Amino acid sequence: MAPPLLSLRDVVLGFGGRPLFRGVDLDVEPQARLALVGRNGSGKSTLLKVMAGTLAADGGQVFIQPGITVAYLEQEPDLGPFPTLRDAVAQGLAAGERAEIHRADIVLEALGLDPERAPVGLSGGEVRRAALARALVGEPEVLLLDEPTNHLDLPAITWLEERLAAYRGALVMISHDRALLSRVSRTTVWLDRGVVRRLDQGFGAFEAWRDDTLEAEAQAAHKLDRLIAEETRWSHEGISARRKRNQGRLARLHTLRAERAQRVAVQGQVRLKAESGSASGKLVVEAEGLTKSYGERVVLKDFSTRILRGDRVGIVGPNGAGKSTLLGLLTGTLTPDSGMVRLGTNLTTTYLDQTRSTLDPARSVKDTLCDMGGDMVSVLGRPRHVNGYLRDFLFEDRQAVSPVGALSGGERNRLLLARALARESNLLILDEPTNDLDVETLDLLQDLLADYDGTVLLVSHDRDFIDRVVTSTILLDGRGGATEYAGGFTDALSQAGGPPWASPATPAAKPRPAPRADSERARGPARPTKLSFNQQRRLTQLPGELDRLHAEIQSLETALADSALYARDPQGHHAKAERHAALQTQLAAAEDEWLELEMLRESLGR
Repeated sequence: MAPPLLSLRDVVLGFGGRPLFRGVDLDVEPQARLALVGRNGSGKSTLLKVMAGTLAADGGQVFIQPGITVAYLEQEPDLGPFPTLRDAVAQGLAAGERAEIHRADIVLEALGLDPERAPVGLSGGEVRRAALARALVGEPEVLLLDEPTNHLDLPAITWLEERLAAYRGALVMISHDRALLSRVSRTTVWLDRGVVRRLDQGFGAFEAWRDDTLEAEAQAAHKLDRLIAEETRWSHEGISARRKRNQGRLARLHTLRAERAQRVAVQGQVRLKAESGSASGKLVVEAEGLTKSYGERVVLKDFSTRILRGDRVGIVGPNGAGKSTLLGLLTGTLTPDSGMVRLGTNLTTTYLDQTRSTLDPARSVKDTLCDMGGDMVSVLGRPRHVNGYLRDFLFEDRQAVSPVGALSGGERNRLLLARALARESNLLILDEPTNDLDVETLDLLQDLLADYDGTVLLVSHDRDFIDRVVTSTILLDGRGGATEYAGGFTDALSQAGGPPWASPATPAAKPRPAPRADSERARGPARPTKLSFNQQRRLTQLPGELDRLHAEIQSLETALADSALYARDPQGHHAKAERHAALQTQLAAAEDEWLELEMLRESLGR
């Protein structure tokens, strides 16, 4: 057997005197395909940083074979101060390979990015694609990927999956994307309560093995002191219980899909004929002939649907295809250029957007949920003790008094879900809810949606999650076309004969607008052919503003990461946290403004 490329021996690391993991022994052999899994906050990203050499362990040894190249994609990548994406990606080439800078162009173009473009002002998905290109361009012997599919659309995820399946080096990957892990991995490494366990099978076999392991552990725990067993019992019993309920819920989902299919034509066009009986209280959204354009760019063209109470509708398409626009049209927050939208009566909406509501890092987890103080939280109109409710979302009791700033990214998203799902509603809109969530939390969210009495509109790039949750899927092709199919994502692709969008490597040609006849021009004023002076000035100013906001946010995050700051200066910590939240809002607004202006500029061809 060939010696491992990378080895960990008895590695220990902790923060604040509490070990995050201990005694970690792990080998990464040539051509290994390791899926690194575990609960949010268990230390997966930290362990990957130790393997990458960007974080020193408190004890133990990390050994990398001499001459081996290791590339690392962090969860929140920073492209650095480079003039073009080509220069940023070329940093992934070894010193002796810099003359082959054309390789950077090849990978960038395969991911749909312009090598000449400046890194400033990129969207989250574009930053992720550029960082992936930097990790892949040097064809390293060891590739470490932390949530590589976050913010990627389905064409990019499909491209990445194919690239990793053909990759000849060793791979260690953290991901919540079950479909990707099942396709690519051959070994599963489970980080659980500070201990690493290894299964020499891919992720497809992991969940059954984990359940068996936890069951055996629970039986052994009965022989120990009951108090000790109680400490971890609640965090795992729900996992097995939920999995046992899945079969019944899967049958229920198939029934709902069958009912939905009765309202959908074979080719995916929704039947608009009203059902017999009163639709009062049953109709949620009825839309007919919706069309929406931005400049010359048609985002949605002649789309119709009818959504009834209890439907779970998935919306899928490439980034920029118009998923958020379609959500806005269906909920009445956007006005279509043509077509009709009729909303049902007595709709109470809860909306979780992909940028997430701002959390105050200085507030405790408990206070974030208990707006009125005390220990009780109102859950769907009924009071519950906050600790009991937090356990439903896989938090430990001790975390209730922890500041939000001490939570991992996945734990913060879990807290936002807990807060959003506590509110009474009958229409739940989830825009990319699965980012940064671990497998257990995805199971929990699936469970909550299965029990939800209202209607769900879901935007997601997680293929497996869509298959598990929705009753129908709307596929957007990125060229204005949108078609609804009964069933999940896999069902929709089968009915559509494959994905209707182009892959990043073969982007769809942009259609040229046909010249308008003189009679058509006479119908109304001509559309503008270039940006106004003020629009051009803002487009020039915004990159500098984005740089300034990013720099100040990064500076504040560095300060807030100091665990002693709150104890030393509570008011200063709170002021920095408030400033951080305000800057995040400003950054989101500036990015939206830049994107709208850039889309308008591109549509005008200037």
